[in-house]
Amino acid sequence: MAVPDTAALAPEVAAPERQRRALIPLLLAVALIPAVLGSSKTIFNDGDVSWHIATGQWILAHHAIPHTDPFSFTWAGKPWVPIEWLAEVIYGAAYGLAGYGGVAALVTAALMALHALVYANGSRFLRPLIPIVAMDFVLVPMLLARPHVLAWPLLALWIWLMLRARQTDQAPELAAALLMILWANLHGSFVLGIGIAGLFGLEALVFSADKTRVLRQWLPFGIASVAAVFVNPNGFAGVIHPLHMANLQMLPLIDEWKPSNPKVTPFFFGVLVLTLAVMVWKRPRLPWTRWLLLAGMLGLALWQVRHQAMLAIVAAMVLPQGFARSVRRTGRPDNAAIAVTAAAAIGLLVARLLLPLSPPENEANPWKLIAAVPPEVRSEPVLNGYSMGGPLILSGIRPYIDGRGDMYGDQLVSDYLKVTSGDPAAFGKAVRRWNIGWAILPHRSRLIPLLDRSPTWRRIASDEAGVVYVRTSSA
Repeated sequence: MAVPDTAALAPEVAAPERQRRALIPLLLAVALIPAVLGSSKTIFNDGDVSWHIATGQWILAHHAIPHTDPFSFTWAGKPWVPIEWLAEVIYGAAYGLAGYGGVAALVTAALMALHALVYANGSRFLRPLIPIVAMDFVLVPMLLARPHVLAWPLLALWIWLMLRARQTDQAPELAAALLMILWANLHGSFVLGIGIAGLFGLEALVFSADKTRVLRQWLPFGIASVAAVFVNPNGFAGVIHPLHMANLQMLPLIDEWKPSNPKVTPFFFGVLVLTLAVMVWKRPRLPWTRWLLLAGMLGLALWQVRHQAMLAIVAAMVLPQGFARSVRRTGRPDNAAIAVTAAAAIGLLVARLLLPLSPPENEANPWKLIAAVPPEVRSEPVLNGYSMGGPLILSGIRPYIDGRGDMYGDQLVSDYLKVTSGDPAAFGKAVRRWNIGWAILPHRSRLIPLLDRSPTWRRIASDEAGVVYVRTSSA
């Protein structure tokens, strides 16, 4: 009996095994992990979610972009630059289609797109689940149903275009600049996109022998990219608005604009330390321009919490190539694995769209508390907790303030913080100026002891989200 040629049989046995090994991480990364993260109720734990939805509904109902505030009573009719209007329309449409389940499906789809890009890029160099898991640990605290989540896959796609351009030693196609139109109307992070393109253009110029050709290719692309951001309904104001926001004095008072702190975002610092340790061990090789990009993003992330997510995405896209010579990669998925993963992703998205989902009752979603407010009281001016402004807007109630701090400006936000810090004089002045008739506040508000002691204020409702007071007729 002849002995089988095991060397000849090995490829036949190994091929399905390699495909299986490629399919499992692909399914996890692109379908299952995004579906789990996108279905978490924590994506609604921010009052801004509600006013973004309400803005989208307003735009869809009026077929116009609001250039003055249509929601609050303290800023009614005054200028507003809604640079995230397109994301708000998308969120508003998703909410109108399937409520919070539709919003969660939209977040899930954005995560699937982001993960697919990171996976496709990383699989060329290393085990792609590694950068994805590291990235997700940083993203989770920032994972909220707000416009920045829709910008995440755009950031990854933009970097992929830059990496591909450098790989082919050609500038991106001019048509790629059109992506900046979409980005500039979704989220203010489009400014980073311009900077990233500039750095990759600099890299091409530095490392190319034919600098004339580089300038001839990259300069038109850069000009087209900059010109593209001006295609927005807010005009020049929409382009410079991110710079206006960066100069506001009240930014350090808002959590996401504060400097990064290990006590607040420990996972970010944990991933950062581990990544730096692996880099010291494996010594990845990258052009100095990409190290400059990573260093710049790290500086932004340490400066302000909100940039941690951007750093995580940039690092997950840029670093894998540097490890290509020192880390073994898995096999890239074939067409069958991609088809199975796509079918699974679509199925999970449909399920997420159809299954009902309700946000948790908290100060960012005080729906029971708002429902307890008598109809005759709702039309009166209200003093509200900062995170409660968005839910009030979505409920058709004009708030004192909400998450659009950039619109209200330094003075109004500063005065509001004095009021809610429990300052009796500031509170009395605000009540007289705005004729405040009621208040809805979270339990942690320093104003609550003052209202409880006052004979002119009466508590009418309280639950796990907060407290409601009305001003008595004797006030």
